[in-house]
Amino acid sequence: MITGKRIYGRQPAVIIAVLILLLAGWGNRAANGTEAEEVVHFSAITLYHPIVMYQKYQPLMAYLSEHTPYRFELKLSQNYRDIIQFLKEDQVQLALLGGVTYLAAKEQFNVVPVLKPLGHDGRPYYRSVFITRADNNRINRITDLKGKSVAFASRMSTSGYIAPLYELYTKGNLTLKDLSKHINLKYHDAVAREVLRGNFEAGAVIDSVAHRFHDKGLKVIHVSDPIPGLPIVARANASPAMIAAVKQALLDLDYKNPGHRLIMNQWDEEFKYGFAEASVQDYAIIGKMIRHLAQQGVRTP
Repeated sequence: MITGKRIYGRQPAVIIAVLILLLAGWGNRAANGTEAEEVVHFSAITLYHPIVMYQKYQPLMAYLSEHTPYRFELKLSQNYRDIIQFLKEDQVQLALLGGVTYLAAKEQFNVVPVLKPLGHDGRPYYRSVFITRADNNRINRITDLKGKSVAFASRMSTSGYIAPLYELYTKGNLTLKDLSKHINLKYHDAVAREVLRGNFEAGAVIDSVAHRFHDKGLKVIHVSDPIPGLPIVARANASPAMIAAVKQALLDLDYKNPGHRLIMNQWDEEFKYGFAEASVQDYAIIGKMIRHLAQQGVRTP
């Protein structure tokens, strides 16, 4: 009895001592970064209003946090130039850029393309499209834009400005001076809404936005040649282990797999079909567009 009491009396002290040792060990591991989750900040070009951006990109952050040893946090930018600054200052380590934004960032500091999204056809391309209202019978092809008002996305947007201008000059044999007026708006969905409201007769957006607004009363009048998928880029000094983990988590997904599709359908249209590895050479075509427009006297970012 006495022996039993003595053992029982010592249990709280023993438990406390063990807890102290465990907590001390956990604290040391967390301080050394061996057990605590490392935070990776991710940003993306402003295709949509920030609220929509959060809704479309947060599920991807949750997936990456669950399938890598890192915790991913979304940092939204106000415009295309902000995201370049975020990368430059190491406020974000990974970002989804457009081709033009990637080239602009690459001129300022060392940034590397990691992955590019696949389209609905399984190929790593997307397209720029010109849109107008479905009830506009006067605009049915790119040449019909002469004398019309056109809304473009940001001047830093590949699919919302640079590629459409290239199409206008090379396929439509038109220049900006041939339009009655034009404007640059922040977001692709803002372009679609301005066209729907009748404030502009036509607009230029990424194909996924045109598809999303099709049932709301828009029609496509011109589709560009394929453009290399929007690159997910990393700072050159980002952790190789982190980049490898992101690659594995995303390249392992197959949209044809029903289980994977349930996950991917929660993501933005731009990357819900999967990914392929990206390289610097993929985006040489964007540089060609910029150089051609410069030769025509078009001021580009």
